[in-house]
Amino acid sequence: MLNLRNLASIIIAVVGLTLSASSSFAQQPDVGDQPGLLADDSVELDPEYRKQVVYYRTSEAPGTIIIATAERHLYLVQGNGRALRYGIGVGREGFQWQGLLNISRKAEWPDWTPPPEMIARQPYLPRFMAGGPGNPLGARAMYLGSTVYRIHGTNRPDTIGTAVSSGCFRLVNADVTDLYERVPVGTKVIVRQKPEL
Repeated sequence: MLNLRNLASIIIAVVGLTLSASSSFAQQPDVGDQPGLLADDSVELDPEYRKQVVYYRTSEAPGTIIIATAERHLYLVQGNGRALRYGIGVGREGFQWQGLLNISRKAEWPDWTPPPEMIARQPYLPRFMAGGPGNPLGARAMYLGSTVYRIHGTNRPDTIGTAVSSGCFRLVNADVTDLYERVPVGTKVIVRQKPEL
Protein backbone atom coordinates (compact mmCIF):
# COMPACT_ATOMS: atom_id res chain seq x y z
CA MET A 1 0.00 0.00 0.00
CA LEU A 2 2.87 2.33 0.81
CA ASN A 3 4.36 1.78 -2.64
CA LEU A 4 1.07 2.72 -4.30
CA ARG A 5 0.92 5.95 -2.25
CA ASN A 6 4.51 6.79 -3.20
CA LEU A 7 3.79 6.02 -6.84
CA ALA A 8 0.63 8.18 -6.73
CA SER A 9 2.60 11.05 -5.16
CA ILE A 10 5.29 10.79 -7.83
CA ILE A 11 2.70 10.77 -10.62
CA ILE A 12 0.93 13.82 -9.17
CA ALA A 13 4.25 15.66 -8.86
CA VAL A 14 5.24 14.82 -12.45
CA VAL A 15 1.83 15.90 -13.80
CA GLY A 16 2.06 19.14 -11.80
CA LEU A 17 5.54 19.88 -13.16
CA THR A 18 4.42 19.10 -16.71
CA LEU A 19 1.41 21.41 -16.42
CA SER A 20 3.42 24.24 -14.91
CA ALA A 21 6.13 23.80 -17.57
CA SER A 22 3.58 23.90 -20.40
CA SER A 23 1.83 26.87 -18.78
CA SER A 24 5.10 28.77 -18.48
CA PHE A 25 5.97 27.77 -22.08
CA ALA A 26 2.68 29.31 -23.23
CA GLN A 27 3.67 32.53 -21.46
CA GLN A 28 7.06 32.73 -23.19
CA PRO A 29 7.50 35.81 -25.39
CA ASP A 30 6.71 35.27 -29.06
CA VAL A 31 9.96 35.98 -30.90
CA GLY A 32 7.94 37.82 -33.52
CA ASP A 33 6.52 40.45 -31.16
CA GLN A 34 9.08 42.40 -29.20
CA PRO A 35 7.67 45.81 -28.31
CA GLY A 36 10.33 48.46 -27.87
CA LEU A 37 13.05 46.60 -29.78
CA LEU A 38 14.68 48.80 -32.42
CA ALA A 39 15.12 47.11 -35.81
CA ASP A 40 18.67 46.08 -36.66
CA ASP A 41 18.85 47.37 -40.22
CA SER A 42 22.27 45.77 -40.69
CA VAL A 43 20.62 42.31 -40.84
CA GLU A 44 21.52 40.78 -44.22
CA LEU A 45 18.54 39.03 -45.77
CA ASP A 46 19.11 35.71 -47.50
CA PRO A 47 19.16 36.45 -51.29
CA GLU A 48 15.96 34.36 -51.56
CA TYR A 49 14.10 36.98 -49.50
CA ARG A 50 15.47 40.19 -51.02
CA LYS A 51 13.13 42.29 -53.14
CA GLN A 52 13.55 41.46 -56.82
CA VAL A 53 11.73 41.28 -60.15
CA VAL A 54 10.95 37.67 -61.08
CA TYR A 55 9.14 35.80 -63.83
CA TYR A 56 5.67 34.99 -62.53
CA ARG A 57 2.83 33.38 -64.45
CA THR A 58 -0.65 34.39 -63.34
CA SER A 59 -3.99 35.39 -64.80
CA GLU A 60 -4.38 38.04 -62.07
CA ALA A 61 -4.33 41.70 -63.11
CA PRO A 62 -1.27 43.91 -62.58
CA GLY A 63 -1.37 45.49 -59.13
CA THR A 64 -2.73 42.34 -57.44
CA ILE A 65 -0.86 41.09 -54.35
CA ILE A 66 -0.42 37.32 -54.10
CA ILE A 67 0.95 35.95 -50.83
CA ALA A 68 2.50 32.48 -51.09
CA THR A 69 2.68 31.47 -47.44
CA ALA A 70 4.54 28.18 -48.00
CA GLU A 71 7.24 30.00 -50.02
CA ARG A 72 7.47 32.96 -47.61
CA HIS A 73 7.04 35.35 -50.57
CA LEU A 74 4.70 38.21 -51.42
CA TYR A 75 4.26 38.94 -55.13
CA LEU A 76 3.06 42.24 -56.58
CA VAL A 77 1.90 41.37 -60.11
CA GLN A 78 3.48 43.66 -62.73
CA GLY A 79 2.08 42.15 -65.92
CA ASN A 80 4.00 40.71 -68.89
CA GLY A 81 4.77 37.58 -66.88
CA ARG A 82 6.62 39.44 -64.15
CA ALA A 83 6.13 40.34 -60.51
CA LEU A 84 7.99 42.14 -57.76
CA ARG A 85 8.81 39.51 -55.15
CA TYR A 86 9.39 40.37 -51.48
CA GLY A 87 10.50 38.06 -48.68
CA ILE A 88 8.04 37.84 -45.81
CA GLY A 89 7.52 36.33 -42.38
CA VAL A 90 4.24 34.44 -41.98
CA GLY A 91 1.95 32.97 -39.33
CA ARG A 92 3.31 30.19 -37.17
CA GLU A 93 1.66 26.77 -37.10
CA GLY A 94 -2.00 27.13 -36.13
CA PHE A 95 -2.07 30.78 -37.30
CA GLN A 96 -1.89 30.29 -41.06
CA TRP A 97 -4.88 31.02 -43.26
CA GLN A 98 -5.87 31.63 -46.85
CA GLY A 99 -8.42 33.77 -48.59
CA LEU A 100 -9.26 36.69 -50.85
CA LEU A 101 -9.36 40.17 -49.35
CA ASN A 102 -8.68 43.80 -50.23
CA ILE A 103 -6.52 46.40 -48.55
CA SER A 104 -9.07 48.35 -46.53
CA ARG A 105 -6.76 50.91 -44.93
CA LYS A 106 -3.13 52.02 -44.93
CA ALA A 107 -1.09 53.64 -42.16
CA GLU A 108 2.42 55.09 -41.80
CA TRP A 109 4.18 54.20 -38.52
CA PRO A 110 0.92 52.61 -37.29
CA ASP A 111 -0.15 52.38 -33.68
CA TRP A 112 -0.54 48.84 -32.36
CA THR A 113 -3.47 47.61 -30.29
CA PRO A 114 -3.06 43.82 -29.93
CA PRO A 115 -6.47 42.12 -30.24
CA PRO A 116 -7.97 40.50 -27.10
CA GLU A 117 -7.20 36.96 -28.32
CA MET A 118 -3.53 37.88 -28.72
CA ILE A 119 -3.44 39.42 -25.23
CA ALA A 120 -4.98 36.20 -23.86
CA ARG A 121 -2.13 34.18 -25.41
CA GLN A 122 0.61 36.68 -24.60
CA PRO A 123 -0.44 38.68 -21.52
CA TYR A 124 2.95 40.44 -21.33
CA LEU A 125 2.11 42.49 -24.46
CA PRO A 126 1.15 46.15 -24.07
CA ARG A 127 -2.53 46.99 -24.51
CA PHE A 128 -1.53 49.86 -26.82
CA MET A 129 1.72 51.04 -28.36
CA ALA A 130 2.16 54.24 -30.34
CA GLY A 131 3.74 53.94 -33.78
CA GLY A 132 7.49 54.35 -34.08
CA PRO A 133 10.75 52.47 -34.60
CA GLY A 134 10.22 50.12 -31.63
CA ASN A 135 6.69 49.15 -32.67
CA PRO A 136 6.35 45.54 -33.94
CA LEU A 137 4.20 46.78 -36.87
CA GLY A 138 7.20 48.64 -38.25
CA ALA A 139 7.15 51.54 -40.69
CA ARG A 140 3.92 50.83 -42.59
CA ALA A 141 0.78 48.69 -42.36
CA MET A 142 -1.83 47.68 -44.91
CA TYR A 143 -4.97 46.33 -43.25
CA LEU A 144 -6.69 43.31 -44.82
CA GLY A 145 -10.47 43.69 -45.08
CA SER A 146 -12.22 43.75 -41.71
CA THR A 147 -9.88 41.12 -40.23
CA VAL A 148 -7.23 41.62 -37.55
CA TYR A 149 -4.56 40.74 -40.14
CA ARG A 150 -2.16 43.13 -41.83
CA ILE A 151 0.76 43.31 -44.19
CA HIS A 152 3.24 45.30 -42.12
CA GLY A 153 6.84 46.10 -41.36
CA THR A 154 8.79 44.67 -38.46
CA ASN A 155 11.33 45.55 -35.81
CA ARG A 156 12.66 41.96 -36.22
CA PRO A 157 14.15 41.75 -39.74
CA ASP A 158 15.77 38.45 -38.75
CA THR A 159 12.28 36.83 -38.80
CA ILE A 160 11.83 37.26 -42.57
CA GLY A 161 11.54 33.82 -44.16
CA THR A 162 10.20 32.27 -40.95
CA ALA A 163 6.79 31.39 -39.52
CA VAL A 164 6.48 33.23 -36.19
CA SER A 165 3.58 35.68 -36.41
CA SER A 166 0.00 35.43 -35.21
CA GLY A 167 -1.25 35.45 -38.81
CA CYS A 168 0.02 38.76 -40.19
CA PHE A 169 2.58 39.09 -42.99
CA ARG A 170 5.74 41.04 -42.19
CA LEU A 171 8.36 42.60 -44.43
CA VAL A 172 11.52 44.51 -43.58
CA ASN A 173 10.74 48.21 -43.19
CA ALA A 174 12.39 49.25 -46.49
CA ASP A 175 10.31 46.66 -48.39
CA VAL A 176 7.00 47.43 -46.70
CA THR A 177 7.56 51.14 -47.40
CA ASP A 178 8.24 50.34 -51.06
CA LEU A 179 5.11 48.17 -51.32
CA TYR A 180 3.02 50.77 -49.47
CA GLU A 181 3.92 53.40 -52.08
CA ARG A 182 2.97 51.06 -54.95
CA VAL A 183 -0.50 49.88 -53.86
CA PRO A 184 -3.68 51.85 -53.14
CA VAL A 185 -6.52 51.09 -50.73
CA GLY A 186 -8.77 48.56 -52.48
CA THR A 187 -5.89 46.44 -53.83
CA LYS A 188 -6.86 42.79 -54.24
CA VAL A 189 -4.88 40.44 -51.95
CA ILE A 190 -4.85 36.67 -52.47
CA VAL A 191 -3.40 34.55 -49.65
CA ARG A 192 -2.43 31.00 -50.69
CA GLN A 193 -1.17 28.20 -48.48
CA LYS A 194 0.00 25.86 -51.22
CA PRO A 195 1.84 26.55 -54.46
CA GLU A 196 -0.20 26.63 -57.66
CA LEU A 197 0.17 23.67 -60.00
